[in-house]
Amino acid sequence: MDFLIAPERLELAEAVRDYLSGTHGPEVLRKLDADGNRDTAIWQGLVEMGLPGLLVPEDQGGLGMGLLDAVLIARECGRFCLAEPLVESAYVSVPWMIARGDTGRLAEVATGDFRPIAAHSINGWHSDGEDGSLHSVDPLRNLAQLPDDASDDPHLLDLGALMASAQLVGLAEAMLDQAVEYSKLREQFGQPVGGFQAIKHKLADVAVALEFARPVLWRAAQALEDGEGSAALHVSHAKLAASDAAYLAGESAIQVHGAMGYTYEVDLHFWMKRAWALSGAWGGRGFHARRVDDAIIGGDHPIGPQNTFA
Repeated sequence: MDFLIAPERLELAEAVRDYLSGTHGPEVLRKLDADGNRDTAIWQGLVEMGLPGLLVPEDQGGLGMGLLDAVLIARECGRFCLAEPLVESAYVSVPWMIARGDTGRLAEVATGDFRPIAAHSINGWHSDGEDGSLHSVDPLRNLAQLPDDASDDPHLLDLGALMASAQLVGLAEAMLDQAVEYSKLREQFGQPVGGFQAIKHKLADVAVALEFARPVLWRAAQALEDGEGSAALHVSHAKLAASDAAYLAGESAIQVHGAMGYTYEVDLHFWMKRAWALSGAWGGRGFHARRVDDAIIGGDHPIGPQNTFA
């Protein structure tokens, strides 16, 4: 198995990172929180980059790219706490529609005129709903009651869990960056707290958790793209690893910030709330741990390096 991600795939993700760094900073998050959490100008910018059509086939106006490409972009959406519903409408719903042969409106997805809804019974809600009848801990998410025709398709569940994992990795990376930067500014006993060994160890633990989460995420994306029989196992592994990394990043970043980390004045709370919300979405820790247990301890999936990297 080739463990390297092609440079052109990384270049696209880096271009999205550059775009969002200039258009979706903390000041934008605060404006969205105060004035309504959607902005047509931001959505139009994403459309002009071709991001809604990333997974739409080329003959329907899209870019025809794969799940690994979408995971790389979803990671950037997490890094910048993107409010617009790009990931679930374009990277969860579109591959599910294609898998079911429901391709009639994919061209509208590519142009940004249609945002399909990914409603799965495991969630008890669906995102970007219009009725606003449910509230999320994340002020930038719109949740609505689950429709009566919500699906229980395991493929949709795996797609949702995969993309939530990608966002969680990006969220954890962003919170680690914020903690590192603040540790250089906050002083105790006449020196930056980042100079204390205890702080270094805490932040190093987050970096290690991310190092373990990223390859698991890439593996899950490729397994789902290739339709491997063990794809669900890899997706659950990725969801667990990404959720753990995001929780550890949030807790560590709060401690580095001191009590200020919990306050609205510090930007960190936007990323922390999104991490809490996504950790419980598309199957919580118990659900995904059971799937891993069933596969490994139950003997459904052979273990050992000859199987892990086969």
